[in-house]
Amino acid sequence: MKLHELRAVPGATKAPKRKGRGTATGQGKTGGRGMNGQKSRSGGGTRPGFEGGQMPLYRRIPKRGFTNIWATEYAILNVDDLNKFEAGAVVTPDMLKEAGIIKQIKDGVKVLGDGKLEKNLTVQAHKFSKAAIEKIESAGGKAEVI
Repeated sequence: MKLHELRAVPGATKAPKRKGRGTATGQGKTGGRGMNGQKSRSGGGTRPGFEGGQMPLYRRIPKRGFTNIWATEYAILNVDDLNKFEAGAVVTPDMLKEAGIIKQIKDGVKVLGDGKLEKNLTVQAHKFSKAAIEKIESAGGKAEVI
């Protein structure tokens, strides 16, 4: 079987209703829209969030703060997560992504000091917390800032 030979199973697809194609179809004249009113017109209807003139929810709720669009967002992990690697390994952000410890590298990788490290590793990351540096070096490894 080839890609161009694929067909839907009989009965899987259904022809769409052809509205406004004569009174004999049962969907003629008004095309299932009823008689008059905003929703019967072409392009009629209200915008999303419209509440019939009542003050809409998105305007009733107080607005607070802002989002800094230039903020640097780090992919964070703890020292405890580094125990997956073998002793003596050089751990890079790409290796962390391949191992599934972090999903995205984002603007960089930051290592935090939660947990215990039992292996000596050379860890390369964009940022380290003070506790993380202490724990990596006490285990006999090195913390290198990229």
